[in-house]
Amino acid sequence: MSEAFVDGRIERKAKLSESVVSALRAQIIAGDFAVGEKLPTETRMSEIFGVSRTVVREAVAILSADGLVEPRHGAGVFVRMNPQRRIASIAADVGDRISQAINVLEVRMGIEIESAGLAAERCNASQAARIQEAFFEFDRLIPLGEQTGKADFAFHREIAAATNNPFYVDILDALGDRTIPCDRTSPWYSVEVLSPQYLMGLQREHLAVLQAITAGDPAGARDAMRRHLTSAQQRYRRRLAHQQDSYAAAAGGRRPPDTEPEPS
Repeated sequence: MSEAFVDGRIERKAKLSESVVSALRAQIIAGDFAVGEKLPTETRMSEIFGVSRTVVREAVAILSADGLVEPRHGAGVFVRMNPQRRIASIAADVGDRISQAINVLEVRMGIEIESAGLAAERCNASQAARIQEAFFEFDRLIPLGEQTGKADFAFHREIAAATNNPFYVDILDALGDRTIPCDRTSPWYSVEVLSPQYLMGLQREHLAVLQAITAGDPAGARDAMRRHLTSAQQRYRRRLAHQQDSYAAAAGGRRPPDTEPEPS
């Protein structure tokens, strides 16, 4: 990876092989290539990505070291089962139980609190700009009444990218944007999470994270992200408690399942 000074900061430029690795990793995790499936030939991949065969070989070596692919002499390169795809398969089958949302947020806290701190330490000018763009896109959508889930996920993903550690991005990608509740595609969607008041509250939390990162304040960024995700957990716990109370009142004190009713 090469480096250059931009606006008084060190701007790191990705090697060509890293771009190929990123593209292939995303395709593999997304399931574009099935487990056991053979990747395109080295020559074909060099044509697809517009790079030399040496670059392709370097990318394959990295993916192999990560356990995503298995080169077989004389046969080609084959996709392997890997932890990221396992996470993705779990995330795709979380169901609609609120307790699962709380569990996912707990995992996200373990990942995203530290990623916010690292982003504050490491992000360059272009990465900071992309975090801001995702923030302002969320802001733009609120008064329009449009779904904000994609912009919300993009905000968190750009923070992960700004750590300059690709595994933070891989884990978020594997969990997927379905883990963001303010979208009808989320299994934990409710009418409440589309209200302007709810979304504006999220934006205030996002703003605290953004300000700490752009100020280069790692401790402040970690604290702001912790408050943001803790608040989300508390909101889900209140929903679960309310749901259980309602069920108990209707069912004569029986403990309810923690499934969320379909929104009307």
